[in-house]
Formats: sequence, C-alpha cells, structure tokens
Amino acid sequence: MPIKSILIHPDKRLRTKAVEIIDLSDEYIKLADTMLETMYAAPGIGLAAPQIGSLLRLIVLDCNKVEESEFRPLQMFNPKIMEFSEERDIQEEGCLSIPDQFGEVERPSVVSVGWVDKTGIEKKETFEGIWARCIQHEIDHLEGKLFIDYLTPLRRQLITRKMKKLKKGINQK
Repeated sequence: MPIKSILIHPDKRLRTKAVEIIDLSDEYIKLADTMLETMYAAPGIGLAAPQIGSLLRLIVLDCNKVEESEFRPLQMFNPKIMEFSEERDIQEEGCLSIPDQFGEVERPSVVSVGWVDKTGIEKKETFEGIWARCIQHEIDHLEGKLFIDYLTPLRRQLITRKMKKLKKGINQK
C-alpha cells in the first residue's frame, strides 16, 4: 500500500469539516488501511482522513505503540463521542500536520466513543488515558479543529508562522 503525504498546517483542508461515510465501500476500507500504514511510517499514534486530504469522517489510531505492547490498530468510520467524563487532565500534544510543535491541552480524561468498524459493525467503547486523548484529538480533525486552537492566540500565531516557513522551505526544494 502506498504511504500518503500528510498535509502541513496551514491548509484549508485541515480546517474543513469532514463528511459522514454513508456506504462502507472497499475503497474506504483500503483508505483506512493506507492511513494505518501512513500513521505507522510517520511515526504517529493517530491520523484523521483530512490530514491526507480526504474529507471523510475516518480516523485510525494505535496508542499501544507508545507503551511498547502489542499493536492494537483501530479504524473508526464516523466516530462520535457519546459521553465524556467531568474529570479533565492537561497533557502535551503534538500533531503530524504540525511537526515538531507541542502544547499543553486540557481534555476530558475518559470518553465513550461510538463508531463503525471496517466490517460494518457498530461499536462502542470507553477509553481513558492516551487513548481518550488521541481519539479526541483525531475527532477534532474531523471538525476542522487543531490542537493549537486550545492554545493562546499568541502561541497559535507563533506555531502557524513556523509552519508557513517550514512549508515555504519544502516548496523551494
């Protein structure tokens, strides 16, 4: 499977709300498989379809990579947070579309998520820790939201300027 290029902020596709997947075709399943390969190669623990230019409600993740345990790749079609805890925590986040930039983001500690898996079966599971954080981060991508939106305006501007310089340097090569 060919690995896809990951869009770098600023890019209007990263700010566009993704559309629901109505019919789970082989094409979408192949896209999800390609997204997993792309995520692992990056390397990352999560990837949303808009990050590779596909404005679809599809995310992939595998947070077990972080813990050096068995792989647990998840492909979530039309994921939706059903419930979230009142308890919140603050952790540093980064993003494959905003390379080498990080910021402290406050999010609910626990989330229950509903989605359709690649066999068409509806699933619901409760996640905590890095899994809860990653799922919220990736679902934000489906809404056109980036982790930098949780930072101060000044910090967000600084990171955006750095990304513009990075993109300019890449385009000049």
